[in-house]
Amino acid sequence: MNTSVAAEAVTGAPSTLDWNLVRAFLAVVDAGSLSGATRLLATSQPTLSRQIAELERSIGVTLFERIARGLRLTAAGETLVPAARQMQVAAQVMSMKVLGQSQELTGTVRITASEMTATYQLPPILAALRRAHPEIQIELLVSNRIENLLERHADIAVRHMRPNQAGLIAKSLGKMALNGYAHVDYLERVGGSIDIRNAALYDWIGYDTDDLLIKGFRAIGMAVERDFFATRCDNLVTDWHLTLAGMGIGITAEIVGSQYPQMRAVLPPNLVPPLPVWLTAHRELRQSARIRVVFDALAKGLEAVYKQHEKTVANQSS
Repeated sequence: MNTSVAAEAVTGAPSTLDWNLVRAFLAVVDAGSLSGATRLLATSQPTLSRQIAELERSIGVTLFERIARGLRLTAAGETLVPAARQMQVAAQVMSMKVLGQSQELTGTVRITASEMTATYQLPPILAALRRAHPEIQIELLVSNRIENLLERHADIAVRHMRPNQAGLIAKSLGKMALNGYAHVDYLERVGGSIDIRNAALYDWIGYDTDDLLIKGFRAIGMAVERDFFATRCDNLVTDWHLTLAGMGIGITAEIVGSQYPQMRAVLPPNLVPPLPVWLTAHRELRQSARIRVVFDALAKGLEAVYKQHEKTVANQSS
């Protein structure tokens, strides 16, 4: 089958082509590998491989070729991507409208949040929500990536930047102050305090592959490289526990660090710009009763957490 005929097959009637197969195809296109696509779709690699093979048989073309680091689209596969995207948009619109019309307080709501927010802020809020609405099931996608709400990777997201996609609604919940923290034992080993002018003399805990902290340090006038950080890990919760163990100085939210009496904030106030906190959902989903209940519970709970922290800081300063 030539590529033009294959493209017609992708945009054909649903009865002639399974949307799940096209969805699997697009996931591999977006992820660049089968393993990456399995994480996007929450499925197994054998299942995904079968779906791709079935799609190739049904339209009569080879869609991918193997390369050293994953899979690459063939010429025929590239031709099919625009038509597959059209199917994706249509499926998303239908899904949003069906879910948005649901007024039942039953079913599943999928939330995505960063590792630190999910670990240290959401549990008591979600526990209270479960007590109030046990008929609503919660899926928590813990990720520091910006998950795509338009593609239904999640229903609601707690983000640290305002979304700019059309079709999303966003509520500002406040700002999350950041600081460098160190264990009192570590401070004792380095003389009792930190002189930020000689930052290279200390052990810093940073990220492995993410350059966010490098960019942050450079933004405040400190031209650091990856090897500035003596210990590197991309998992923020692990980084915090390494800091708790006295391995050095770690950057974390003051709302977390201030809960540990053995930890000290070591950087000047406001040296590290605070992170904004936004609660986001697709506009269509806000018409769903269960999405609305969860959205409002998260907004109320997180706003209370940040306001209480601000009040505590103000009382300590007075």
